[in-house]
Amino acid sequence: MEEKLERLDKIRIEALDEILGKKFKVLDDGFVRVVDYMGGDESIVQAARVSYGKGTKKVSEDRGLIRYLLRNFHTTPFEMCEIKLHVRVPMDTWRQWIRHRTANVNEYSTRYSIAIDATQKTDPNEWRYQALDNKQGSAGFFPAEIGGKLTERENELQNFAREIYQERLDLGVAREQARKDLPLSTYTEAYWKIDLHNMLNFLWLRMDDHAQSEIRSYAKTIGNEIVSRWCPFAWDAFKEYRMGALNISTLEQQILKQIIAGDSKEAVVLAENSGWLNRNDEGKLKKNRERSEFENKLESLGLQKPWE
Repeated sequence: MEEKLERLDKIRIEALDEILGKKFKVLDDGFVRVVDYMGGDESIVQAARVSYGKGTKKVSEDRGLIRYLLRNFHTTPFEMCEIKLHVRVPMDTWRQWIRHRTANVNEYSTRYSIAIDATQKTDPNEWRYQALDNKQGSAGFFPAEIGGKLTERENELQNFAREIYQERLDLGVAREQARKDLPLSTYTEAYWKIDLHNMLNFLWLRMDDHAQSEIRSYAKTIGNEIVSRWCPFAWDAFKEYRMGALNISTLEQQILKQIIAGDSKEAVVLAENSGWLNRNDEGKLKKNRERSEFENKLESLGLQKPWE
């Protein structure tokens, strides 16, 4: 006798269905939009309970289970959800994006097609200084009068590069060669498909204040406008246990214990023994990234630096 198959309905997320295909504007001419998705919070719970077997009857709340899984780094259930996005992004930002090698990607090809006639523009008040204490970061903005000149020159460069590119195409130069001098500010497009576990890792890194402003804009849009609708329980848990959490090392725990106990002297000794408090000839503390990161954690906890 033929076994009757159980009917399984596709998991639909109404809040996400409402924005399918909607373009969320990012930067001046970029966007992010949802093309398709599979699963949601229910899929995470479903996958977890398959692995738990009969013991799942003790778990009465989906939200609580999802928070438990994320809090304790049980990653596999989050891989059961996938989403496909269509993005338009400047090439220099895309270079950072594509370093996350945990997605399926198909990018617009300027070997086959003419390059997108759009480049990222920088407003006069958006030109940033190079950070002095961070080789890969920025800090503060140029005055408007200098920024205005930089923007003017940017426009000249971008227009000239596009003119040369078009001139080559008109002469019959191969597209794959004509494109080589286009600026990195040129927009590209791609389909980007990724599971929720790796999406959250991407957002954890790229929503961070230390990430470059441009890619941070994309990450915040994806997180706040898309993932929040797609998997709201997982999104809330992620914000609390990843984005809003502090990672405390063993040494930091030891120093914190002394600070809380009111023994600042012992806290300083621990820091000195770890090389955090080396000083220059003028007696000033030398830069120490690990100490600086710990000082930021102390500030977030409302605690004073014991070496002050």
